[in-house]
Amino acid sequence: MQQTDTYSRIISGAMTWGSWGKKLSKNEMIDLMHHCIDAGLTTFDHADIYGSYSTEADFGNAFAESGIKREDIQLISKCGIQMTRGRDNRLNHYQYDKEYIIWSAEQSLKKLHTDYLDLLLMHRPSPLMEPYEMAEAANALLESGKIKTFGVSNFTPSQIAMLEKAIPVSGNQVEFSLTHDDPIYDGTLDDCIANKRMAMAWSPLGSMFREKTEQTKRIKKTMVPLMEKYDADESQLLLAWILKHPAKVFPVIGTTNKERISLAAKAMELDLELQDWFALLVASQGHDVP
Repeated sequence: MQQTDTYSRIISGAMTWGSWGKKLSKNEMIDLMHHCIDAGLTTFDHADIYGSYSTEADFGNAFAESGIKREDIQLISKCGIQMTRGRDNRLNHYQYDKEYIIWSAEQSLKKLHTDYLDLLLMHRPSPLMEPYEMAEAANALLESGKIKTFGVSNFTPSQIAMLEKAIPVSGNQVEFSLTHDDPIYDGTLDDCIANKRMAMAWSPLGSMFREKTEQTKRIKKTMVPLMEKYDADESQLLLAWILKHPAKVFPVIGTTNKERISLAAKAMELDLELQDWFALLVASQGHDVP
Protein backbone atom coordinates (compact mmCIF):
# COMPACT_ATOMS: atom_id res chain seq x y z
CA MET A 1 0.00 0.00 0.00
CA GLN A 2 1.02 3.62 0.51
CA GLN A 3 4.71 4.37 1.13
CA THR A 4 4.13 6.85 3.93
CA ASP A 5 7.80 7.74 4.31
CA THR A 6 7.37 9.71 1.08
CA TYR A 7 5.48 12.44 2.96
CA SER A 8 6.43 14.87 5.71
CA ARG A 9 5.08 13.76 9.11
CA ILE A 10 3.09 16.99 9.32
CA ILE A 11 1.43 18.23 6.15
CA SER A 12 0.86 21.85 5.19
CA GLY A 13 -2.75 22.42 4.14
CA ALA A 14 -3.20 25.09 1.47
CA MET A 15 -6.93 25.68 1.89
CA THR A 16 -6.55 29.15 3.44
CA TRP A 17 -3.57 30.34 1.39
CA GLY A 18 -5.78 31.92 -1.28
CA SER A 19 -9.15 33.59 -1.55
CA TRP A 20 -10.76 31.45 1.19
CA GLY A 21 -8.35 32.81 3.77
CA LYS A 22 -5.22 34.94 3.83
CA LYS A 23 -5.27 35.91 0.12
CA LEU A 24 -1.48 35.60 -0.01
CA SER A 25 0.33 37.29 -2.89
CA LYS A 26 2.58 35.25 -5.18
CA ASN A 27 5.70 36.39 -3.32
CA GLU A 28 4.11 35.64 0.05
CA MET A 29 3.24 32.13 -1.15
CA ILE A 30 6.79 31.56 -2.38
CA ASP A 31 8.15 32.74 0.97
CA LEU A 32 5.75 30.49 2.88
CA MET A 33 6.59 27.45 0.73
CA HIS A 34 10.28 27.89 1.53
CA HIS A 35 9.52 28.35 5.23
CA CYS A 36 7.45 25.16 5.31
CA ILE A 37 10.19 23.18 3.58
CA ASP A 38 12.87 24.59 5.89
CA ALA A 39 10.72 23.53 8.87
CA GLY A 40 10.41 20.00 7.48
CA LEU A 41 6.91 20.29 6.02
CA THR A 42 7.55 19.21 2.44
CA THR A 43 4.03 17.91 1.71
CA PHE A 44 1.31 20.33 0.58
CA ASP A 45 -2.37 19.40 0.67
CA HIS A 46 -4.79 20.87 -1.88
CA ALA A 47 -8.28 20.32 -3.26
CA ASP A 48 -9.67 21.54 -6.54
CA ILE A 49 -12.45 23.43 -4.72
CA TYR A 50 -10.18 25.51 -2.46
CA GLY A 51 -10.64 29.19 -3.16
CA SER A 52 -13.69 28.30 -5.27
CA TYR A 53 -11.37 26.47 -7.70
CA SER A 54 -8.70 29.21 -7.66
CA THR A 55 -6.12 28.32 -4.98
CA GLU A 56 -4.39 25.53 -6.89
CA ALA A 57 -3.60 28.01 -9.69
CA ASP A 58 -2.41 30.67 -7.23
CA PHE A 59 -0.13 28.13 -5.52
CA GLY A 60 1.04 26.73 -8.86
CA ASN A 61 1.98 30.14 -10.23
CA ALA A 62 4.01 30.78 -7.09
CA PHE A 63 5.60 27.32 -7.19
CA ALA A 64 6.64 27.84 -10.82
CA GLU A 65 8.73 30.87 -9.75
CA SER A 66 9.89 29.53 -6.38
CA GLY A 67 13.02 27.71 -7.50
CA ILE A 68 11.83 24.68 -5.53
CA LYS A 69 12.54 21.35 -7.21
CA ARG A 70 9.44 19.23 -7.80
CA GLU A 71 11.16 16.13 -6.40
CA ASP A 72 11.77 17.94 -3.10
CA ILE A 73 8.05 18.35 -2.33
CA GLN A 74 4.91 16.21 -2.39
CA LEU A 75 1.58 17.44 -3.72
CA ILE A 76 -1.79 16.03 -2.68
CA SER A 77 -5.07 17.12 -4.22
CA LYS A 78 -8.71 16.09 -4.20
CA CYS A 79 -11.62 16.04 -6.61
CA GLY A 80 -15.29 15.08 -6.75
CA ILE A 81 -17.09 18.03 -5.19
CA GLN A 82 -19.00 20.22 -7.62
CA MET A 83 -19.81 23.62 -6.10
CA THR A 84 -21.92 26.56 -7.26
CA ARG A 85 -19.12 28.94 -6.32
CA GLY A 86 -16.57 29.06 -9.12
CA ARG A 87 -18.59 26.85 -11.48
CA ASP A 88 -21.92 27.01 -13.26
CA ASN A 89 -23.78 24.43 -11.15
CA ARG A 90 -27.38 24.70 -9.93
CA LEU A 91 -26.49 23.14 -6.57
CA ASN A 92 -23.58 21.56 -4.75
CA HIS A 93 -23.17 17.88 -5.62
CA TYR A 94 -20.61 15.11 -6.18
CA GLN A 95 -19.37 13.79 -9.52
CA TYR A 96 -17.28 10.65 -10.01
CA ASP A 97 -17.70 9.48 -13.58
CA LYS A 98 -14.50 8.41 -15.36
CA GLU A 99 -14.27 11.42 -17.67
CA TYR A 100 -14.78 13.92 -14.86
CA ILE A 101 -12.18 12.38 -12.53
CA ILE A 102 -9.56 12.36 -15.29
CA TRP A 103 -10.44 15.89 -16.40
CA SER A 104 -10.35 17.19 -12.83
CA ALA A 105 -6.96 15.61 -12.12
CA GLU A 106 -5.55 17.06 -15.34
CA GLN A 107 -6.89 20.49 -14.37
CA SER A 108 -5.10 20.21 -11.01
CA LEU A 109 -1.85 19.29 -12.77
CA LYS A 110 -2.15 22.28 -15.09
CA LYS A 111 -2.96 24.69 -12.26
CA LEU A 112 -0.23 23.39 -9.95
CA HIS A 113 2.40 23.49 -12.74
CA THR A 114 3.34 19.86 -12.25
CA ASP A 115 3.41 16.67 -14.31
CA TYR A 116 2.10 14.47 -11.51
CA LEU A 117 0.33 14.38 -8.14
CA ASP A 118 1.88 12.27 -5.41
CA LEU A 119 -1.62 11.44 -4.18
CA LEU A 120 -5.10 12.09 -5.59
CA LEU A 121 -8.02 11.77 -3.16
CA MET A 122 -11.74 11.40 -3.86
CA HIS A 123 -12.90 14.30 -1.68
CA ARG A 124 -16.19 13.03 -0.23
CA PRO A 125 -18.21 9.87 -0.79
CA SER A 126 -21.21 10.10 -3.10
CA PRO A 127 -24.36 7.95 -2.79
CA LEU A 128 -23.99 7.38 -6.55
CA MET A 129 -20.37 6.16 -6.51
CA GLU A 130 -19.67 3.37 -8.97
CA PRO A 131 -16.40 1.76 -7.84
CA TYR A 132 -15.45 0.12 -11.13
CA GLU A 133 -15.87 3.36 -13.06
CA MET A 134 -13.83 5.24 -10.46
CA ALA A 135 -11.18 2.54 -10.75
CA GLU A 136 -11.04 2.95 -14.53
CA ALA A 137 -10.29 6.65 -14.08
CA ALA A 138 -7.73 6.07 -11.35
CA ASN A 139 -5.96 3.32 -13.31
CA ALA A 140 -5.75 5.54 -16.38
CA LEU A 141 -4.16 8.29 -14.28
CA LEU A 142 -1.80 5.85 -12.54
CA GLU A 143 -0.70 4.16 -15.77
CA SER A 144 -0.01 7.52 -17.43
CA GLY A 145 2.05 8.66 -14.41
CA LYS A 146 -0.23 11.63 -13.79
CA ILE A 147 -0.81 10.41 -10.23
CA LYS A 148 1.51 8.27 -8.12
CA THR A 149 -1.14 6.96 -5.73
CA PHE A 150 -4.92 6.96 -5.30
CA GLY A 151 -6.89 7.49 -2.10
CA VAL A 152 -10.00 8.96 -0.50
CA SER A 153 -11.10 11.58 2.00
CA ASN A 154 -13.96 11.38 4.53
CA PHE A 155 -14.81 7.79 3.54
CA THR A 156 -16.06 5.17 6.00
CA PRO A 157 -14.36 1.76 6.18
CA SER A 158 -17.34 0.14 4.42
CA GLN A 159 -17.18 2.67 1.58
CA ILE A 160 -13.46 1.98 1.19
CA ALA A 161 -14.12 -1.77 1.23
CA MET A 162 -16.60 -1.28 -1.61
CA LEU A 163 -14.11 0.78 -3.62
CA GLU A 164 -11.36 -1.76 -2.97
CA LYS A 165 -13.35 -4.39 -4.84
CA ALA A 166 -12.18 -2.44 -7.87
CA ILE A 167 -8.91 -0.68 -6.90
CA PRO A 168 -6.50 -0.44 -3.94
CA VAL A 169 -7.03 2.66 -1.77
CA SER A 170 -3.74 4.05 -0.46
CA GLY A 171 -4.99 6.58 2.10
CA ASN A 172 -7.92 8.21 3.85
CA GLN A 173 -7.99 11.83 5.05
CA VAL A 174 -10.63 12.43 7.74
CA GLU A 175 -11.52 14.88 10.46
CA PHE A 176 -9.65 13.78 13.57
CA SER A 177 -8.55 15.63 16.70
CA LEU A 178 -8.71 15.45 20.48
CA THR A 179 -12.12 17.16 20.32
CA HIS A 180 -13.32 14.98 17.42
CA ASP A 181 -12.12 11.47 18.21
CA ASP A 182 -14.73 9.44 16.26
CA PRO A 183 -12.12 7.83 13.94
CA ILE A 184 -10.68 6.00 16.95
CA TYR A 185 -14.01 4.31 17.61
CA ASP A 186 -15.82 4.03 14.27
CA GLY A 187 -13.28 1.74 12.61
CA THR A 188 -11.59 4.39 10.46
CA LEU A 189 -8.15 4.21 12.07
CA ASP A 190 -8.47 0.45 12.65
CA ASP A 191 -8.99 0.11 8.90
CA CYS A 192 -5.88 2.18 8.18
CA ILE A 193 -3.74 0.04 10.49
CA ALA A 194 -5.14 -3.28 9.27
CA ASN A 195 -4.74 -2.38 5.60
CA LYS A 196 -1.54 -0.32 5.84
CA ARG A 197 -3.45 2.70 4.61
CA MET A 198 -2.09 6.22 5.07
CA ALA A 199 -4.20 8.06 7.66
CA MET A 200 -4.41 11.86 7.46
CA ALA A 201 -6.20 14.21 9.85
CA TRP A 202 -7.76 17.46 8.74
CA SER A 203 -8.62 20.06 11.40
CA PRO A 204 -6.17 18.37 13.82
CA LEU A 205 -6.53 21.11 16.44
CA GLY A 206 -10.29 20.54 16.50
CA SER A 207 -12.44 23.10 18.24
CA MET A 208 -9.85 24.05 20.87
CA PHE A 209 -9.27 27.56 19.55
CA ARG A 210 -12.67 28.07 17.91
CA GLU A 211 -15.08 27.34 20.75
CA LYS A 212 -15.21 27.80 24.50
CA THR A 213 -17.11 24.76 25.79
CA GLU A 214 -17.05 22.53 28.85
CA GLN A 215 -14.95 20.12 26.79
CA THR A 216 -12.31 22.67 25.80
CA LYS A 217 -12.22 24.03 29.37
CA ARG A 218 -11.48 20.53 30.71
CA ILE A 219 -8.76 19.99 28.13
CA LYS A 220 -7.11 23.35 28.81
CA LYS A 221 -7.06 22.61 32.55
CA THR A 222 -5.47 19.21 31.96
CA MET A 223 -2.90 20.75 29.63
CA VAL A 224 -1.52 23.23 32.17
CA PRO A 225 0.94 20.83 33.87
CA LEU A 226 1.67 19.05 30.58
CA MET A 227 2.73 22.29 28.89
CA GLU A 228 5.39 22.73 31.58
CA LYS A 229 6.35 19.05 31.60
CA TYR A 230 6.93 18.87 27.83
CA ASP A 231 7.90 22.53 27.31
CA ALA A 232 5.14 22.76 24.72
CA ASP A 233 2.14 24.94 23.96
CA GLU A 234 -1.45 23.74 23.55
CA SER A 235 -1.28 23.28 19.79
CA GLN A 236 1.86 21.18 20.06
CA LEU A 237 0.24 18.92 22.66
CA LEU A 238 -2.80 18.49 20.39
CA LEU A 239 -0.57 17.44 17.52
CA ALA A 240 1.55 15.18 19.72
CA TRP A 241 -1.64 13.46 20.90
CA ILE A 242 -2.53 12.63 17.28
CA LEU A 243 1.03 11.63 16.37
CA LYS A 244 1.15 9.00 19.12
CA HIS A 245 -1.69 6.94 17.62
CA PRO A 246 -0.43 3.67 16.10
CA ALA A 247 -2.19 4.44 12.79
CA LYS A 248 0.69 6.90 12.22
CA VAL A 249 -1.72 9.70 11.44
CA PHE A 250 -0.42 12.62 9.38
CA PRO A 251 -1.93 15.90 10.68
CA VAL A 252 -2.80 18.43 7.97
CA ILE A 253 -2.32 21.86 9.55
CA GLY A 254 -4.07 24.87 8.07
CA THR A 255 -2.09 27.79 9.47
CA THR A 256 -0.19 30.25 7.28
CA ASN A 257 1.57 31.75 10.32
CA LYS A 258 5.30 31.03 10.14
CA GLU A 259 5.74 30.82 13.90
CA ARG A 260 2.82 28.36 14.20
CA ILE A 261 4.30 26.25 11.41
CA SER A 262 7.67 26.11 13.16
CA LEU A 263 6.00 25.16 16.45
CA ALA A 264 3.98 22.46 14.70
CA ALA A 265 7.16 20.99 13.24
CA LYS A 266 8.67 20.74 16.73
CA ALA A 267 5.63 18.75 17.88
CA MET A 268 7.09 15.85 15.91
CA GLU A 269 9.76 15.59 18.62
CA LEU A 270 7.25 15.19 21.46
CA ASP A 271 6.46 11.72 22.77
CA LEU A 272 3.59 11.82 25.25
CA GLU A 273 3.78 9.32 28.08
CA LEU A 274 0.97 6.76 28.05
CA GLN A 275 -0.95 8.16 31.03
CA ASP A 276 -0.59 11.73 29.76
CA TRP A 277 -2.15 10.65 26.45
CA PHE A 278 -5.06 9.09 28.32
CA ALA A 279 -5.37 12.12 30.62
CA LEU A 280 -6.10 14.24 27.55
CA LEU A 281 -8.57 11.68 26.20
CA VAL A 282 -10.39 11.61 29.54
CA ALA A 283 -10.48 15.40 29.65
CA SER A 284 -11.96 15.49 26.16
CA GLN A 285 -14.63 12.89 26.87
CA GLY A 286 -15.48 14.09 30.37
CA HIS A 287 -15.30 10.64 31.98
CA ASP A 288 -12.81 7.94 32.83
CA VAL A 289 -12.23 5.17 30.32
CA PRO A 290 -14.69 2.30 30.92
